[in-house]
Amino acid sequence: MDTDALDVMLSVVEVLDRLGIRYSVGGSIASSAYGELRSTHDADLLVELRAEGVRPLVEALRSDFYIDEDTVRDAVARRSSFNVIHLKWLLKADLFVAGDRPLDRAQLARRRLEIVSVDPERKAYLVSPEDIVLVKLDGYRKGGGISDCQWRDVLGVLKARCHDLDRAYLERTAAEAGLSDLLARAQREAGLPHAGP
Repeated sequence: MDTDALDVMLSVVEVLDRLGIRYSVGGSIASSAYGELRSTHDADLLVELRAEGVRPLVEALRSDFYIDEDTVRDAVARRSSFNVIHLKWLLKADLFVAGDRPLDRAQLARRRLEIVSVDPERKAYLVSPEDIVLVKLDGYRKGGGISDCQWRDVLGVLKARCHDLDRAYLERTAAEAGLSDLLARAQREAGLPHAGP
């Protein structure tokens, strides 16, 4: 990951931590951490943000980022997304407001505090390996099944983490999200043996 992009992500994370806003870093940052390294210039974060948290977040980010309060309020009301753009590096972070979907709840409940930078050591909460596979599969499906990047990210995580994935959770949650067929295909392509009975 580009070091400026990492600094941008960590700047957002520090504010979220300070304000007590639960988050989980996903996207290509999480899939690269657990699987195949892929270059990225932005960050995707799932955030548990409510209306009363909008003004403090905007005020805390405003000195370093372009952020539009009305856009953030609309995203919170609609459970959609907004972005913030770093004023110096012109790099963005996309923040997705968590809704009631099981995949959203799982990303926050099962997040992992991981080292994302050394010298100095810095940590951030990342989506778990299982959940990044599910989220990427969901994105692949919603995109019409044509994104080679999404599919490669899924395979990269499955191959790299094959020995420590919670396969029972992965398959159960995939079934609940209607992703069983895609997961089975991905596991075959990644060379994982069938985990079921």
